[in-house]
Amino acid sequence: MPETHSRRRAALRALLQEAELEALLVTDLLNIRYLTGFTGSNAALLVHTGGEEHTVFCTDGRYTTQSAAEVPDLERILDRSSAQALAARASADAGRYRLSGFESQHVSVDQFDALKTQFGGVELRRAPGLVEDLRLTKDEQEIDALRQACAAADRALADLIEHGGLRPGRTELEVARDLENRMLEHGSTGRSFDSIVAAGANSAIPHHRPTSAVLAAGDLVKMDFGATADGYHSDMTRMVVLGKPAAWQQEIYDLVQRAQAAGCEAVLPGVDVADVDKAAREVIVAAGHGPEFAHGLGHGVGLEVHEAPSLAATGVGTLSAGMAVTVEPGVYLAGRGGVRIEDTLVVRDGFPELLTLSTKELVVV
Repeated sequence: MPETHSRRRAALRALLQEAELEALLVTDLLNIRYLTGFTGSNAALLVHTGGEEHTVFCTDGRYTTQSAAEVPDLERILDRSSAQALAARASADAGRYRLSGFESQHVSVDQFDALKTQFGGVELRRAPGLVEDLRLTKDEQEIDALRQACAAADRALADLIEHGGLRPGRTELEVARDLENRMLEHGSTGRSFDSIVAAGANSAIPHHRPTSAVLAAGDLVKMDFGATADGYHSDMTRMVVLGKPAAWQQEIYDLVQRAQAAGCEAVLPGVDVADVDKAAREVIVAAGHGPEFAHGLGHGVGLEVHEAPSLAATGVGTLSAGMAVTVEPGVYLAGRGGVRIEDTLVVRDGFPELLTLSTKELVVV
């Protein structure tokens, strides 16, 4: 919606004023989508502190019609070299754009050299992460898109289980393709990432890629997958066991379930991200499985499936209401099997909003 994107650009202008910049050249396509709604593959945006009348969007002729529909509220110019065209525009009015920032984390050295030439008399300054700072906290429109993506994944998993899609004799690849197709059937616009389906000993590999390995009776099966809605991602991991679980399987499942609950309870405004990781990790360490939990507890999720903040022992910062994060502790016993339970949540005052609603009990099929 134009008013949503206009509001986001206004928030960016406030950050530019704090940074004492007249303008920012935005070149990252996800940041451009966040600020304008544009979904094409080539664009740049020059945001000026002077207001919308001095903010210019550029794409190329392939997107003439699309950009008119998606970005109706900004001046548009068409040029294949979008970033350089906006740099030249700023150079032509160097008095207005005299100190401009650029997204240095998204610009190569060669690209910077070309931009610097085009900007001419405008002084360029590195300004990394300004839009990403805004993206940390989701508005209700973004949260609704996340909610829809999570619902598509929930429905796909329920459908897969109900129709016998998890059974001995199927391969990991077959299950992964089946699950992804069902997400599309239930409203997803695409998978968030390459789905993980890991059976038996493969479930002890945190980021195992599905293979032709055949599911067998007694296997733990780990499924880490996500759907998308309006560009926003979901991320969820659930476990099933093919037949009655062995004692060791139930033991580590119960342990990870307790750790995951502790991590979710810590997802509150004002809590240090490292302390969220600590809340879950301490449960696993106390049970003697600290070395088998070798990754961070979670991450932010939004227009990217992995974005800030990082919920890890090395993470920096505190949670704020409106952030969307995952909580995904795991215990991985090499050569035997592993368990990970993951949810996508939104930080709220009082208690987080759970977006992934599939049962977290160990499902026996």
